[in-house]
Amino acid sequence: MSRHATFRLFAPLLVLALGGCSLLGGGRNKDPITIYAPEARISADPSWPTVQWQLAIAKPSASRLLDSPRIAVRPTPGELEVYRGATWSQPAPDLLEGALLRGFEDSGRIAAVARTATGIRPDYKLALDLRRFEADYQGGSTPAATIELNAKLIHSTDQRVVASQSFTWVQPARSTAVADVANAFEQVMQAMGSELIGWTLANGERDRQRGPDAVDPATR
Repeated sequence: MSRHATFRLFAPLLVLALGGCSLLGGGRNKDPITIYAPEARISADPSWPTVQWQLAIAKPSASRLLDSPRIAVRPTPGELEVYRGATWSQPAPDLLEGALLRGFEDSGRIAAVARTATGIRPDYKLALDLRRFEADYQGGSTPAATIELNAKLIHSTDQRVVASQSFTWVQPARSTAVADVANAFEQVMQAMGSELIGWTLANGERDRQRGPDAVDPATR
């Protein structure tokens, strides 16, 4: 990958000083910026249960770099950069939160779902720790859109962790072009949403069926 295609993040203070949409600084900050807005359309899986409980989705926690509109790319292990002249329309955690919310709503499989800030009284809460949201070259010539996160489904009344699991999704891009990378992220977000929604519905309903006095054998 050309060293002119990205902006290196070796100086944390410099990263903090970057403002607005410019990733370059200096006299080049008037270069055009392309804003990418991946739209993950998640179709309901026939195997998903229909549930009568309510869910709140917490905004995913993430590092400062990921919780920004910059598009992260890892050309080699241990080296993280951002694409020059391109940003997401929202920070990565907001993109994921929005995709999941739409997926749950469009599925018609849940009584109610909303962001935690809306003030609904949920039966369960989905908490996400976003660890990776980056284009990773993985030693090859073409990057792959990579999402890694940990999900916890929490019972709202007693704050009991019903289920916890780490996930990784990878979708190779067709080329090194940023537009193809953005398209790969759209595809990987669809895969993420489908698996995570199914996981949440299944584990929540399993916990609901067991009842509050049941003991999970895995916790004994």
